[in-house]
Amino acid sequence: MTAKGKELLRIYRVLNRKFGNLDWWPGESRFEIIVGAILTQNTAWSNVEKAILNLKRAKALSPDRLFRMSDAAVARLIRPAGYYNVKARRLKCFLRFLYGEYHGSLGKMFSEDGPRLREKLLAVNGIGPETADSILLYAGGKPFFVVDAYTKRIFSRHGFVNESDDYESVQRFFMSRLPCRIGLFNDYHAQIVNLGKFYCKRSKPLCSACPLTFLLTRKNLS
Repeated sequence: MTAKGKELLRIYRVLNRKFGNLDWWPGESRFEIIVGAILTQNTAWSNVEKAILNLKRAKALSPDRLFRMSDAAVARLIRPAGYYNVKARRLKCFLRFLYGEYHGSLGKMFSEDGPRLREKLLAVNGIGPETADSILLYAGGKPFFVVDAYTKRIFSRHGFVNESDDYESVQRFFMSRLPCRIGLFNDYHAQIVNLGKFYCKRSKPLCSACPLTFLLTRKNLS
């Protein structure tokens, strides 16, 4: 393992000691996780929870039920998530993909080879790399490291990546240096989110209280 790989693992262990195992992603089923991954685009998770609760109350949180509903009906239920007309169309695009490729079976979809399934998901309107990888990792149990704004913010501030790096470059940085373990990728992303929310904020970061203060004096590793 490279020096940077060892440091990435040290960062994870420090965060895990601070926050504990975070047991991500919240959801009672694989389909709920997928819906959440699509609805969380450009909104707070608390809003997604309200939308998902509406779907549950309407007994609509299943591929078959949502697939048969109109876009307008779906939009009404997911209104708390914001951009509800756009997100309703995105949900329906995913469902048309699921039924067109796998006859509505998540089991068949996730039996697909990971990289191949990722290609297919990225071809679905409204599913970008972060959403695709969240679906693959959290719902499908496939080892893809999820990169989000917190990841770029934290690791660019400490010189691991550049803020201008694209998604694929940052993902490769992690996946080429960390052990390829689903549980590690899962919890590491959750730890990063917590660090970004509570310490490494966009403005006025709480550097003196951050659990990663040891990085402030780190040497540049090759």
